[in-house]
Amino acid sequence: MSDTGGQLRQALRLRSAQISLVIITVVVFLGFAGGLLAPHDPLAQDTAHALSGPSGEHWLGTDYLGRDVLSRLMDATGRSVVGALEGVAVAFVIGVPAGLASIFFGRFFDWAAQRIVDAIMTMPYIIFAVSVTGVLGNGLTQAMLAIGIFLAPLLFRITRAAALTLTRAQYVEVAELLGASRWWIIRRHVWSKVLPTVAVTTAQLAAAVLLVVSSLTFLGIGVKPPAPTWGGMLSSDLGFLSQQPWAPILPALAIALTAGALNAIADAIRDTTGLPSAPAGGGLLSRRAKLDAEPGPGLGLGPGGSARTPAMAIPAQASAQSSGQSSGQEESSHG
Repeated sequence: MSDTGGQLRQALRLRSAQISLVIITVVVFLGFAGGLLAPHDPLAQDTAHALSGPSGEHWLGTDYLGRDVLSRLMDATGRSVVGALEGVAVAFVIGVPAGLASIFFGRFFDWAAQRIVDAIMTMPYIIFAVSVTGVLGNGLTQAMLAIGIFLAPLLFRITRAAALTLTRAQYVEVAELLGASRWWIIRRHVWSKVLPTVAVTTAQLAAAVLLVVSSLTFLGIGVKPPAPTWGGMLSSDLGFLSQQPWAPILPALAIALTAGALNAIADAIRDTTGLPSAPAGGGLLSRRAKLDAEPGPGLGLGPGGSARTPAMAIPAQASAQSSGQSSGQEESSHG
């Protein structure tokens, strides 16, 4: 665990990670205190000064109802941050323990978990979120519950793939022979090795969930007007481009900076821990279906992401070695 902590501290020494950490710290601070520090009431309307430009009283101008844009941006930060945290927390709580348990708690649990994951992955996330909010009510928590369930398979499969390489490690086998419980083995030997991979994925997932929150609020799902959100502000500003062509840039910049900072922190952790880079041209949402179809070397994955047992893996290696030896003997005899 100390090695993992040292790697994370080394990642935070990178300049890109430090700049990103400052951005994330400011966003989180505004998420908790933005509404209190806002210079104006974010819901107060002043139609006499609607669509006015930046001024001493309104630093970023006003919107189509005369509401202060800076105050609404600051107040919207909390909803966006809370929404992203809720979605990531739901995906983490469901996906990571299930991924570890699928390796260490028998084939039936592994088979059942993977079938549930396959079923969830077949559903489009927008339709799934709309369905859940239609049943549970139109609220940000309900929408993020749906998104968290939808993204849990990503953390499940990445955690499972990372833990699968440790099942035949010598120190794990020794702990099993000495009578250690499976939960003790997971806590003592497995979790510290899986943590860097989970940390990188979680940071990338937070950026993806932030974009999902913005997409849903852009469509009016999750938050009811007039409560400000970054996606809702972007949606309303697009209707007044002729009067304020620069207005959509402000919420879009907030979304881009926060998502970029989270991805930069994930890249810094990945670079310092030596984890493999993500495939080019594929985001987290598009990579979910490819995760088990393209297993990495040494993961012991068969077709469809199923775990190969040592009894199957060892004969396969032995046959490959014997075929290589026989071909070498034939070449030497011909020589």
